[in-house]
Amino acid sequence: MNPYDLITILGPTASGKTNFAASLAYHLDSEIISADSRQVYRSMDIGTGKDLADYTVGGKEIPYHLVDILDAGEKYNLFEYQHDFHSAYSQIKEKGKLPILCGGTGMYIEAVLKGFRLLDVPENKELRQSLQHKTLSELTEMLGIYGSLHNKTDVDTAQRAIRAIEIAEYTKIQHPDETEFPPLNSLIVGIDIKREARREKISKRLKSRLDEGMIDEVKNILAQGVAPDDLIYYGLEYKFVTLYVLEKLSFEEMFSQLETAIHQFAKRQMTWFRGMERRGFTVHWLDHELSKEEKLSQVGSWVCNGR
Repeated sequence: MNPYDLITILGPTASGKTNFAASLAYHLDSEIISADSRQVYRSMDIGTGKDLADYTVGGKEIPYHLVDILDAGEKYNLFEYQHDFHSAYSQIKEKGKLPILCGGTGMYIEAVLKGFRLLDVPENKELRQSLQHKTLSELTEMLGIYGSLHNKTDVDTAQRAIRAIEIAEYTKIQHPDETEFPPLNSLIVGIDIKREARREKISKRLKSRLDEGMIDEVKNILAQGVAPDDLIYYGLEYKFVTLYVLEKLSFEEMFSQLETAIHQFAKRQMTWFRGMERRGFTVHWLDHELSKEEKLSQVGSWVCNGR
């Protein structure tokens, strides 16, 4: 009998985790719940790497959840994600299937697996005003003093750092309501890609995304009425391409700074995942160079053996 509530596939950006998760879902007749903080937004396709074609395996459409559920420009938080995750999780379990959680947002993954009791944190205008002139490095350093579960992986804009500090401050003085979800017993599979291979894939993928129309994607979102600052808030591709569209960066500056930012982001992701292991999670790492068949076979044996 399978002892797991779900299977979790995690890994840094460009590790191929979505493609593998979709193949696993095909073989298990299952469905995927995304754990990506930016793929929740409609119209933000190329920059977030949705790669929706990956969800078609062997001519079959693999059902996926928590992708394209909000309009670009809206804000989304961990509290909302936890509730949306459990809604999708319950739907899949009711079908008698084993859900597959897949993504690179470590805080989302850790929160739902541990069943953290979370708060719907309101805006603190006074705090925001007091922090508005601080640099991103100063804000990140401040965030580090809080410890516990505060996401530094996605913090690559001042706005996101200020929001993280806002949540940390609120949590210090408030007690969560009784909406705690139970912890989940998950087989956690990590896609392990060596640093140099990861860097090469990131650089190649960035060039490909620009060729596919990432700049036009940003222009179209801005043309829909989304404020530039709201798009910059999402960080990475949307931060740097927006600055290029606004003519605040040259193309060369945009490419170079964005490439560096993505490399740093992938490094922070791996730091988070390794931290999960120190916090008591068992992550079974798979070399990304293994064939898909070898990966599927290994995960299948882990599921059967209850590892």
